[in-house]
Amino acid sequence: MTPHIEASEGDYADIVLLPGDPQRAEWMAMTFLEAPRCINRRRGALGFTGLFRGQPISIQATGIGGSSFLIYAHELLDGYGVRTLIRTGTCGGLTADVKLRSLVISQSVRPESARSGQVFGLYDAAAGPDPALFARALAKAAELGIDHRAGLTACSDVFHHPQGRARFADAQAAGALAVDMETSALYRISRHFGARALSICTVVDDIDSGEQTQYAERQDLFTDMTRLALEIAAADRPGA
Repeated sequence: MTPHIEASEGDYADIVLLPGDPQRAEWMAMTFLEAPRCINRRRGALGFTGLFRGQPISIQATGIGGSSFLIYAHELLDGYGVRTLIRTGTCGGLTADVKLRSLVISQSVRPESARSGQVFGLYDAAAGPDPALFARALAKAAELGIDHRAGLTACSDVFHHPQGRARFADAQAAGALAVDMETSALYRISRHFGARALSICTVVDDIDSGEQTQYAERQDLFTDMTRLALEIAAADRPGA
């Protein structure tokens, strides 16, 4: 048990998938895992452990933004000995090449802008995904026929911003494919703890056009992302 997680020692698998939304965590667990059991309900941040292809996998909601994410990631890594974190989140597309409802696999991450308010200075600014997990993600996405792009992503602490879409000009000029709020925190804290990490996000809105998916479709919308993350996790086992 940690300050924000009520699970007992041994309740979490070595690999944990990290959606932000507790409802998404529950949907992922109940839809894809065998014998899922809820191991955390504290503050409504639902956590589950079950089996996928016979391997134990956990799913833990992290809330919105880097500050909330860092609390759960820290306690999983430091308190429960988790060694691999795979973010299964949402993002906004920053280029016409990134289609709504497709996936973005983050190969590297940068702040949205020089004034994005990033809170992650405690951790390694140069951190990125685990190379083996990233390579496996590309191979599995191609094998499963999942529409995806991989490359630079942007990260921000601010969702509602007075500059609107103009705030992303620096990130777009740098070639960022998409923007989210947690990938930078994931990569930095994982390196700090010597753990492995990967960020996979579903594109739920287009920053330039303003086109958005509907919240009502957002559970089924995450099928490809969940399948990909679970296949990566299952292949990350001895003898897989």
